[in-house]
Amino acid sequence: MMKRSTLVLLKTLTWIGCLVPITWLVYSYVNNSLGPDQTAEIASVTGLTAIWLLAATLAVSPIRSLSPRLSWLIKFRRLLGLFMFFYATVHMLTWLGLYAGFDLNTIETDIEKRRFIIMGVTTYLLVLPLAATSTTWAIRKLGGKNWNRLHMLIYLAAITAVVHYWWKVKTGVISPAPLTLVIVLLLGVRPILAWKRRRKVRAAVALGTASKV
Repeated sequence: MMKRSTLVLLKTLTWIGCLVPITWLVYSYVNNSLGPDQTAEIASVTGLTAIWLLAATLAVSPIRSLSPRLSWLIKFRRLLGLFMFFYATVHMLTWLGLYAGFDLNTIETDIEKRRFIIMGVTTYLLVLPLAATSTTWAIRKLGGKNWNRLHMLIYLAAITAVVHYWWKVKTGVISPAPLTLVIVLLLGVRPILAWKRRRKVRAAVALGTASKV
């Protein structure tokens, strides 16, 4: 079992790591060093940080399944997920405020004409209930099974986030490829690990039954 002091240290480092992108953005904005298109840079950094944190959140369960010694990683999943939502919210507000100026007509026009915005909004709406129900109180209120069903939306959010990224970049640009590969692997390994767990359970049940005969 991990020592409390070690856990506190790792969580502190996680907080620091997750705050680096927003700290850099604020510092660069204050010092006017974000480049010629500051709004685009803010949108890029917050969007990429959000989707990589989504991938990190998805990675926790497979890693724990493959290496039981790393079961303590579960204590970081909610933290990573909430930071993902934080950056997704800043990313969304960048569009609503800095690009659209909170003008409803501009927002409506953007949604109608730009498919990557449709997919981005969809992704945000998918992760919104996950963040809203991330507390222990929400788990108790919903019940474990219902909470787990609701939080399966993260898989759909991962897919829509990747599509949003691909639709945002210009044709021929392959910068979303590494992230896409990571998401595909994280989603693809889940049914394989679930099948292995079911097989172990069946084997244990069969062994228990045989020992009683």
